[in-house]
Amino acid sequence: MPSRRLLLAGLSLPLAAPALAQQRGGPQRPAARGPTPQPTTPANSPLGPVDTAARFALLIDFETGATLLEKGSEQSMPPASMSKLMTMYVVFDMIRKGRLAMDQLLPVSEAAWRMGGSKMFVDLNTTVSVENLARGVIIQSGNDACVVFAEAIAGSERAFADLMNQQAREIGLTGSNFRNSTGWPDPEHRMTPRDLATLARRIILDFPDHYRLYSERSFRWHNITQENRNPILGRVPGGDGLKTGHTEEAGYGLTASAKRGDRRLILVVSGLPTMRARAEESERLLEWGFREFENVVLFRAEDTIEEVPVHLGGRRTVPLVGGRDVVATLPRGWRNGMQARLRYDAPVRAPVAKGQELGRLEVSGRGVPEMSLPLYAGADVERLGLVSRIPAVLGRMVGGGT
Repeated sequence: MPSRRLLLAGLSLPLAAPALAQQRGGPQRPAARGPTPQPTTPANSPLGPVDTAARFALLIDFETGATLLEKGSEQSMPPASMSKLMTMYVVFDMIRKGRLAMDQLLPVSEAAWRMGGSKMFVDLNTTVSVENLARGVIIQSGNDACVVFAEAIAGSERAFADLMNQQAREIGLTGSNFRNSTGWPDPEHRMTPRDLATLARRIILDFPDHYRLYSERSFRWHNITQENRNPILGRVPGGDGLKTGHTEEAGYGLTASAKRGDRRLILVVSGLPTMRARAEESERLLEWGFREFENVVLFRAEDTIEEVPVHLGGRRTVPLVGGRDVVATLPRGWRNGMQARLRYDAPVRAPVAKGQELGRLEVSGRGVPEMSLPLYAGADVERLGLVSRIPAVLGRMVGGGT
């Protein structure tokens, strides 16, 4: 079937206001070697190079998935305690499936009690509730709490790491390999910044009730109050998560999220030299993302974007719709630079089911993050019966009709 491509340049759209849009921090034992010094290079962005001291950086829009800034986003790196996001994804998934409960008590083994690095300070041969352990991992970055979870869920930390890897594949992480529950230095324990951003997004989407724990500022256990190590809480307007990390090899890192109005950004940085640099760079890059880009409704959910021809169907065309508001992340002042293309195969062969993906809306242009957004059939189209198909087939053979 021939491919249809429709160019919409300098698109004049019925736009709504910017849209729906929408420390230790890690294991403390030094790695075998320190971070390899690297020259500071800028990050890439649709607006041009952006200076950053981070060795790795990625900034994405939560709703559209648009990449606003990236530096080494697909490279393997030691995630340090940021990998505890995967530990908690597994825990939250167990709660969702009814295999754990927030008030369930889990035993503290000697292995958990002896675990070094940042700690919740659980007591040997006691039990701790899942809810308190979750706060110990999220707020205090407790390695001991991670091991309690690992042993209770999988029997051993190694078996739990296998479970983390399985879960990672299921949610679309393609560059991650987990060897433990804590992010403790291991040459084979690796993630990419892209995977960390994907994981953060999935936690927010899949577990909204549990995500609130990431914004809690402190937690007291064993008569010890520890502050949340996330530097954007209370520093960046709308900052509400997620997790810091630090080892000698990894440097200082953060996977963060901030929401303002209906718009949310997710940031991953790693390889920064100090806690202060992590805090300042995270704030600067998030502010840059909110300031330089906006989310714009290109089409409303009910809008027919195009009528697509149907072959041997009960109707000649089927409406092409977004299924929901079609939102794009665009630089402020985008109206002079944006281009939009519709891509679909035509004619579509009947039958067609409402909601079936039929094409893509591709957005690009000067300073515009490249996006490819799915478009769907807006109605059911039945296939003609045998007798009814004969004239349609003959007409197509003779006159090229649809």
